[in-house]
Amino acid sequence: MPLPTIVLVHGAWADNASWNPVITSLRERGYTVLGAPNLLRGAVWDSTYVGAFLAQHTSGPVVLAGHSYGGAVISGAALKGGDVRALVYVDAFIPEVGEAIVDILPGSGSALAVPDPTSVLDIVAYPGAPEGDVDTYLKRETVDNSFAQDLSEDVRDLVYTTQRPLALAANTTPLDAVAWKSLPSWALIGTEDRIIPPATQRRMAERANATIVETPAGHVSMLAAADVVAGVIAAAAESVDVEDAPVVA
Repeated sequence: MPLPTIVLVHGAWADNASWNPVITSLRERGYTVLGAPNLLRGAVWDSTYVGAFLAQHTSGPVVLAGHSYGGAVISGAALKGGDVRALVYVDAFIPEVGEAIVDILPGSGSALAVPDPTSVLDIVAYPGAPEGDVDTYLKRETVDNSFAQDLSEDVRDLVYTTQRPLALAANTTPLDAVAWKSLPSWALIGTEDRIIPPATQRRMAERANATIVETPAGHVSMLAAADVVAGVIAAAAESVDVEDAPVVA
């Protein structure tokens, strides 16, 4: 029986290597897996870019999974390219239309929802930035204490050392349409997440009518509980009827 293609979208301060253990697990189950580049510039632009990736790099049904900020990106990208049949949110934002990340975290208890962002982030200028925009990096203590606190010291060091910057504008850009309103969704919630607290994830997942799975992991469940994450993605894939895919001449 043919299987859908699985496309993974990484989150902020990361790249596709953050999915490596999950990719290995899914490939062992027989799935074709691709990692889509996430530019980390803003939800509208990033979702458009991923939509173009889907249109040009996939054929047939797709299961689209996103981690953290990548959840906002897949919510838009699924409407912009490819034959996306299901969404999987991993420790992720699941925004409503018109809702930016900056609207979600205040009052949640997130380690990032602090009066002074420079206490948890390093903020730097980047060439060609729109007026007022900057790049943000996680401070080492933020990685160690909040972002990846359940991982080994060596892995935490790699997370810190290899991080890619998230533009501040990415937190303030809302989407004008979201795919979870029309596609079945799954949500993996790390119950030890200190970046998007579990209660906040659960509220968004319930709003999206997502199938919820919880695991005792922090914000990077893909590294802390790769087999659980792969299992949730595989469950979404198993729900897809590949036989009804349109035939492309």
